[in-house]
Amino acid sequence: MAEYLILINEDESSYATATPDVLQQVMEAHNRFAKQVEETGGSIVSGRALQPTSTATSIRNDVVTDGPFAETKEALGGYYLVEARDLDHALEIAKLCPAGFGGVEVRPIMAFDGM
Repeated sequence: MAEYLILINEDESSYATATPDVLQQVMEAHNRFAKQVEETGGSIVSGRALQPTSTATSIRNDVVTDGPFAETKEALGGYYLVEARDLDHALEIAKLCPAGFGGVEVRPIMAFDGM
């Protein structure tokens, strides 16, 4: 199976203003997602939520700045590294990934065979 990274991009201000009930619903959705991935024949290798962009530090050409490099409405809030049969299977899995305040991006992991 190949590995694909599902990047979760959402409007993080929605989380800052979310009620405890909404946050509970989000957690339940991610728990359902984990079960759904297995049901499709895929597997989650790893997954993590990220701290808000206000905690980020960016480095470009040895220049260090506080915060993210780009100002955008949506920010990378977390990821899942999944194993899937192929890109179509990875997309099937990604469509199940909760991202109610934004969307997801799927990218294959580069394999360096023989290195």
